Amino acid sequence: MADLDLLDTAMAEVAQGKRVPYLGAEVSALSGSEAPSTPPALSAILESKVRVPRRAVGNLWAVAQYIESRKFRGTLNKLVREAFAVPPGGANPVYDWLARVRPPMVVDSWYDDAILHAFGPGRDDWGYVQGVSRSGGWTEDYYRAFTAGGGELDAADPNWPSLIYKPHGLATAEGSFLMSDADYVEVLTEIDIQTPIPEEVQNRRTGRPFLFLGCRFDDQLLRIYARQIAKRSGTGHIAVIPGPLTKMEEKFFEELSITRIDAPLSEVTERLTVAEG
Repeated sequence: MADLDLLDTAMAEVAQGKRVPYLGAEVSALSGSEAPSTPPALSAILESKVRVPRRAVGNLWAVAQYIESRKFRGTLNKLVREAFAVPPGGANPVYDWLARVRPPMVVDSWYDDAILHAFGPGRDDWGYVQGVSRSGGWTEDYYRAFTAGGGELDAADPNWPSLIYKPHGLATAEGSFLMSDADYVEVLTEIDIQTPIPEEVQNRRTGRPFLFLGCRFDDQLLRIYARQIAKRSGTGHIAVIPGPLTKMEEKFFEELSITRIDAPLSEVTERLTVAEG
């Protein structure tokens, strides 16, 4: 099957609830917001506020850890939330499409809340689960569940038609996020046995392969999370990712048997525009 025909099939499977979309930061960038939409961009903003060692420059997780250890967690929270506290961008064709088709689950791996707004806080047919920081001993939880209106629950509701999973958390005033090495150390200790992965996420991935959009896997942490979230799911993963891959990305794709479509994210948005027309 030609790549673009395969893409059409995969998108149809998402709409039918047979495939789980897994969104990266590049999807967030489609909104056109001034908020950072890549780890290096967010790292640069933090580096402009706090001088960090040369060895940490450009590495978001290391920069976050340096700020947390030298300036305390409150400073990191403040700077990250300020970076995302910008006027909302315009329409996001991928988020809007997913809000229309309402798949059983969407994994959104970036820190902004644009997809939550696309799904609509006034609705009662969806909810979300976000990863939370355990750094500093503020909580023993790995994640928290919320209704569309922001009401906290003990766990995700199995009766929700749609579940949005934000594994790295939310950089909003009310949210919590994982970013520093300290945030991830306990999570990575437990993630292989799936403890940090919400039960309802595990349930909804069963039998369903993933469609990776707007993701890069050139960072070990991002590969670990994607690998564990996709564990025990369906076979036949597909990723839309252009240009040359790093050696570690190639190895990762081989390990998870991911079929790569060498195309830019614009191929997805063009198909959505045609479908709407």
